[in-house]
Amino acid sequence: MIIAGAGLVYMFEHANPDTLKPLSLQGKLLASFFQSVTPRTAGYNTLDMSKLYDGTLFLLIILMFIGASPASTGGGIKTSTTAVLMLAIWALIRGRSDAECFGRRIPKDIIYKAFSVMLIAFMLVVVVTMALTITEHFSFISILFEVTSAFGTVGLTTGITPTLSSSGKVWLILNMFAGRVGPVTLALAIAMRSRKAQIQYPDGKIIIG
Repeated sequence: MIIAGAGLVYMFEHANPDTLKPLSLQGKLLASFFQSVTPRTAGYNTLDMSKLYDGTLFLLIILMFIGASPASTGGGIKTSTTAVLMLAIWALIRGRSDAECFGRRIPKDIIYKAFSVMLIAFMLVVVVTMALTITEHFSFISILFEVTSAFGTVGLTTGITPTLSSSGKVWLILNMFAGRVGPVTLALAIAMRSRKAQIQYPDGKIIIG
């Protein structure tokens, strides 16, 4: 993710006169690498977020949503959750009944937990973003960036947070709290409540797609 993110930041921004273009090649590579790492960990920035192209902002949004690795202080849904989801989708594409990695099978309950964490986090970001698009008057990409940054407790901003309305700031505060506590609490709650059902119902056939 770091290498791919750095490469995409460089590709998107190398001709941007407000970000990478004035820098030397070494400076461009270093800035691209740093900006690929910081959305998932520190929250520092060496480039002006408000001057980035929309494509770069959207890339950073994805990195912030994924976040750091498990058992760390970083936010997001975590890299392990993302990896499990990708492996499950890859197994489905190949027609496999089990998701596998490094010669090991990933249990179904782990896949269910990963999908639950991802979906709830996604719904949280969507709801708060929708609320801010109603109460605020900024571009959609800027609002989505602020909301995802708050959810992942990243600390990056395009500069609109200080000028948000009181209700907008409250939405971001609640989103930040839920993003920091929510996914972790949810994962632990699901893990502790896992138990085998006493009754097993017959399969229901549902049309998908």
